[in-house]
Amino acid sequence: MKKALSLLIVTVVLAVGAYEASSQAKDIRWGTSAVGSSGYRALVSLAGVLNREMPAYKFTALPMPGAIVTIKAYATGQIDAYYGSDIAFYELASDTNRFKGFKAQLKRAPVQSLWTYTVEVGIGIRARDREKYRQWRDLGGKRVFTGPLPWDTRAHMERAFQALGLKHQYVEVDLATAGSLLEQGGIEAFTVYTNAEAAVPPWIIETSLVTDWAILNPSPEEAQILRKAGFPITELDPKVFKRNVYVDKVVFLPYNYGFHVGLEVPDEDVYRMLTVVEKKVDELAKASVDFEQIRKDMVGMQRKGVESAIEYVPVHPGLARWMREKGVWDSRWDARIAKR
Repeated sequence: MKKALSLLIVTVVLAVGAYEASSQAKDIRWGTSAVGSSGYRALVSLAGVLNREMPAYKFTALPMPGAIVTIKAYATGQIDAYYGSDIAFYELASDTNRFKGFKAQLKRAPVQSLWTYTVEVGIGIRARDREKYRQWRDLGGKRVFTGPLPWDTRAHMERAFQALGLKHQYVEVDLATAGSLLEQGGIEAFTVYTNAEAAVPPWIIETSLVTDWAILNPSPEEAQILRKAGFPITELDPKVFKRNVYVDKVVFLPYNYGFHVGLEVPDEDVYRMLTVVEKKVDELAKASVDFEQIRKDMVGMQRKGVESAIEYVPVHPGLARWMREKGVWDSRWDARIAKR
């Protein structure tokens, strides 16, 4: 009887302890892009791993209209972490485009803390229009969906069009209807993109079920203009789309994306987060192909991401420490380590 009572007491104590530990976990409401986007898919997988490996925190993926909305929500104190790209950080630092006039609302400044993949952006058209459109500038004056208004994919595509002197009619489209509008002629083209040179977002996969579309690559002349304007260019194997996109190679414009936390998360915990991601990267890549790039080169992705945004936002001390230990920190960046 006494043995059973002792066992009961121990069980109750352990249960209470587990409940208290759970109740004391710090909530991190992590903003990401809309349901159906690659960003949402990737963060759900990431949050699942971090919740298991970092029990002092409770990470929740919050879908929002676009990555830029998550940065603004963090900067104004509405959420705890955000989905940020080098493009968005540039606009924030320069007070331009989607961040024009936003600095007056800023309550806390974003920092870099975890870079996860590149996003590669290009253009898709109806397959039957392949003879009609041979280069991007052929879309001048046409109705084009370059992505939802808040999205970085749209911002990147619009900047590229501007560099080419291409003026089109932007059409706002619900992701669920993009395929049908393309098929019916409501739009002539739409932005197509991949994550980590390996993953296709769910909404584009769904578009493929509605209409037969093809990749429209920039012409060699256009590619040269874009390179001179500072746009990196990458070539992908069309097999990434798992369907016929009617080109031998896919020519896309990449930029860098990451899931970032702010200085409210201690340096040691950001360092721990990076260590967990590196340790569990095979599991992450298995759950979501979006993590394929960091599976291949976690260290290189952090350096690449930091280099792309070092002039725009500072670096979390936890990331700086992790990069120093990996031998990829540049001492010229010391002045850009964020301070509390």
